[in-house]
Amino acid sequence: MPESSSTTMASFFSFAYAPAPEGTSMFDELPKATIVSVSRPDAGDISPLLLTYTFLFRYKQFKWHLVKKAPHVFYLHFVLKKRLLFEEIHEKQEQVKEWLQNLGIGDNAPVVQDEDEPDDDPVLLHHEESVRNRDVPSSAALGVIRPVLVRQSSIADRAKVAMQEYLNHFLGNLEIVNCREVCKFLEVSTLSFSPEYGPKLKEDYVMVKHLPKIVKDDDSRICCACNWFDCCNDNWQKVWAVLKPGFLALLGDPFDTKPLDIIVFDVLPPSDGNGEGRVSLAVEVKERNPLRHAFKVTCGNRSIRLRTKSGAKVKDWVAAINDAGLRRPEGWCHPHRFGSFAPPRGLTEDGSQAQWFVDGMAAFDAIASSIENAKSEIFICGWWLCPELYLRRPFHAHASSRLDALVEAKAKQGVQIYILLYKEVALALKINSIYSKKRFLKIHENVRVLRYPDHFSSGVYLWSHHEKLVIVDHHICFIGGLDLCFGRYDSPEHKIDDKPPLIWPGKDYYNPRESEPNSWEETMKDELDRGKYPRMPWHDVHCALWGPPCRDVARHFVQRWNYAKRNKAPYEEAIPLLIPRQHMVIPHYLGRSQEILESVSMAFEDNAKNMKRQSSFSSRSSFQDIPLLMPQEAEELSGSHGSPKSVWLDTTTRKSVSFSFQKSKIEPFVADTPLKGFVDDLDALYLHKKPSELKTQLTTDTEWWETQEWDNQVSLVEENGSIGPRASCRCQIIRSVSQWSAGTSQVEESIHCAYCSLIEKAEHFIYIENQFFISGLTGDEVIRNRVLEALYQRIMQAYNDNKCFRVIVVIPLLPGFQGGIDDSGAASVRAIMHWQYRTICRGQHSILHNLHELLGHKAHDYISFYGLRAYGKLFDDGPVATSQVYVHSKIMIIDDSAALIGSANINDRSLLGSRDSEIGVLIEDKELVDSCMGGKPWKAGRFALSLRLSLWSEHLGIRQGEVNQIVDPISDSTHRDIWVATAKMNTTIYQDVFSCVPNDHIHSRSTFRQTIASLKEKLSHNTIDLGIAPKKLETHQNGEVKQTDTMDRLKSVRGHLVYFPLNFMCKEDLRPVYKESEYYASPQVFH
Repeated sequence: MPESSSTTMASFFSFAYAPAPEGTSMFDELPKATIVSVSRPDAGDISPLLLTYTFLFRYKQFKWHLVKKAPHVFYLHFVLKKRLLFEEIHEKQEQVKEWLQNLGIGDNAPVVQDEDEPDDDPVLLHHEESVRNRDVPSSAALGVIRPVLVRQSSIADRAKVAMQEYLNHFLGNLEIVNCREVCKFLEVSTLSFSPEYGPKLKEDYVMVKHLPKIVKDDDSRICCACNWFDCCNDNWQKVWAVLKPGFLALLGDPFDTKPLDIIVFDVLPPSDGNGEGRVSLAVEVKERNPLRHAFKVTCGNRSIRLRTKSGAKVKDWVAAINDAGLRRPEGWCHPHRFGSFAPPRGLTEDGSQAQWFVDGMAAFDAIASSIENAKSEIFICGWWLCPELYLRRPFHAHASSRLDALVEAKAKQGVQIYILLYKEVALALKINSIYSKKRFLKIHENVRVLRYPDHFSSGVYLWSHHEKLVIVDHHICFIGGLDLCFGRYDSPEHKIDDKPPLIWPGKDYYNPRESEPNSWEETMKDELDRGKYPRMPWHDVHCALWGPPCRDVARHFVQRWNYAKRNKAPYEEAIPLLIPRQHMVIPHYLGRSQEILESVSMAFEDNAKNMKRQSSFSSRSSFQDIPLLMPQEAEELSGSHGSPKSVWLDTTTRKSVSFSFQKSKIEPFVADTPLKGFVDDLDALYLHKKPSELKTQLTTDTEWWETQEWDNQVSLVEENGSIGPRASCRCQIIRSVSQWSAGTSQVEESIHCAYCSLIEKAEHFIYIENQFFISGLTGDEVIRNRVLEALYQRIMQAYNDNKCFRVIVVIPLLPGFQGGIDDSGAASVRAIMHWQYRTICRGQHSILHNLHELLGHKAHDYISFYGLRAYGKLFDDGPVATSQVYVHSKIMIIDDSAALIGSANINDRSLLGSRDSEIGVLIEDKELVDSCMGGKPWKAGRFALSLRLSLWSEHLGIRQGEVNQIVDPISDSTHRDIWVATAKMNTTIYQDVFSCVPNDHIHSRSTFRQTIASLKEKLSHNTIDLGIAPKKLETHQNGEVKQTDTMDRLKSVRGHLVYFPLNFMCKEDLRPVYKESEYYASPQVFH
């Protein structure tokens, strides 16, 4: 047979068998199949064509059910037979060709095929005994096609036996199983058996219209009716749909690895606006043409229409998608506690762990180590990202730790790196994200960068993407207040000098109060004169997470990346859509006995009966009222440690887990349950058991955190208390997002709700560090977040109960923006000061004003405000200078038992959800240690207590051996004798030496000008905040002037703690005036 005839024949019959792509196989071991049942539409029907089979397939830990009618099996059988026929014809053709060549007939030379030449023909089998291996059992199929006519009651049984025999034949051959038609019959794809995507749910071909034209070599996008009705000329295309617990992916082909589109499931609106209950994820759509059958999937701001071959398939898809949206434990389509997209993790031993880092030195070193250990992919998201940032110092000894060098090294190793940058309004900010994008894109093709939003097309000018994320291999993630940018690297010492440069090269020697660089391209060139100006020290807190919380943070990144990709680069193949990974210990709430579950439910119900809400943020209680998903049946586990059997991936047998979305009514069985010392969670039952009943290891050494052995995955810096223990915790990811920032269908303000709920449930003590403190009380129509109201209500409750309760707030002394207090270009600085003083102490909306009216001078016993300051010589024999330590951390610690860490400031921008996008984590300790609270024994959390002790040791200058002095945060010996006394002493010394601002002696701008004038007579040079000291201090004693050395006076300073000056500029209206451009900006920009 001529070569051309062979090629023509193969292409003619190519519809019969489409081979799998070379090197791609769905199965690396044989699947198992069992026929669960055989049914007939009518008991009187005996035709085998009317039988319906329910199959149960098993592959590794995966299980899935398929319902197939007999014609589906017959079609598969005939396709396999055709495949065998064409392979045999091809083999005979090759044998004849070789025989003719040996006889000298035909071509003179043997045909030699180049190994590099692409082969477009079907991939055929040529190993020994290939005919036997490829044999499709015709004899086994006879029983299926023509079952023996006997009593009607036994026809189904005989058909079942015959079909089982047939399946055992062709599923016993790995090559046949991996062919395209068998994979289609089994409804499997490249995403089916990837454990990181969760259990196998439903897969099949569907038709879609919203995708750009898919280029294919065949006509597979044409439906079977096109030859007669020409129904697919309206841009409908056939794609393979894959449903997983957290998403619906569309592939061009089951063997494709990259999705054409993906819908990541997210919280749906609570009502469809018609009073018919919660919006459904998928709904059936009525087509005008009765021959067409469609359904619609709506999530976030997206809605796509899909078609199937029949109305029955539409119903199957709608039920499966809606069920996946509520599948436990995640249940991505309804809100969890605080209205968060993510459920609480760590309620059992699911691997949820957390570790804190104080200041940039510790955090950056840990991030660098994790990047160096990356194996597959890295996600980076930031408000500001500097490619030239050194993550380890001294910088000249750690060239490989520069961020662009780390990224380049991993990209060359094949690690995929995705960077998501905030696209700033260039006139307002000088972070130059376009420069960072260009630098990273030049590194390697494995580095992808997106900037968002597009201000003109989106109409978003005022708000920003404020998250700071690094996620490595979905294994470890870092969140908190630290951007990977200049000015953030610092140690607990908080040095203000670096001359000659060893730690902070070029523009990394950063003081935004003095000057913001106009260009970031010459990064190694100094912006400030190091001999005249101090750097502004930077205090921050970051956190590492492992386990399910890490996956939840990665899911947030994927959601934001895909939304930005669709808006910025919808047709760029180099920028792929990302797929969220499922937490793989999926039944992570398993393992508890039914008795414990009943006890937990009773505890919730009892607490709910006693709960009363009075505060102004009670309207949000519906979010917190959402119950935690109840644990699944413990019977589905095996092993003493709750390790799951393979049954956990069965998609049909666990009906208690899978329920109809439309029919479900999520009714809370708890009304924001008040638990002693914690927010509501399933482990509340265990929090206050007797110590003998606790299964956690308790320690009595108050200094245990100082000698903690750190995990080797995060490198250890100096043992100065800046790295916390890697502790097992209960964690919940919370965030602020909305339609503009993440494409969600509704606003999520779970950080705001968590703040209010935590404050309300605090028993003894609240410690807050934040970059801003702008909030409102009930009745405030300008400031909408109610953190301040929660604090006010909790303090009043403690006062009425005559109980000790303390709130300590640490914030920056001045906003970290360029411009002196009296400068004409510093209206933004003054505007932020106005809103903060309005919150703290000035006017009817401030907390101290309202507390003073009721409590008098006792108000300061309940709540007080502080800042941080540092000093040093700018160089040897150089001037002595001071600068505020800029508080950029965003944390709250409650009762040494729970900690909230993230990127969100306390202001409307960060907390309302509709403005800046933010992310954080609520960490509640499971590992308890012996401590004290108010002079009484107290079970503190290992994570929260160690974090507070580290922060307080830094702020107070406490040495490691003295940490026991500050274990009890509310006792007079700690609060009055150490905390308040240190702040008072340090404030007095700094005022005596520097007369620096802000301070309580300057009440107006005119007084400020007089202070500057008087200092100019003594000093030839000063900083913008009057931070240069005279060489000698003059004091008057008994009518004599005595001079003392400046450094001698400053040696009495302990740590960095100072009072926040409540009376600074108290006689001025700090709001912008009409002559200033800020006057015409929306006030929302500043709060």
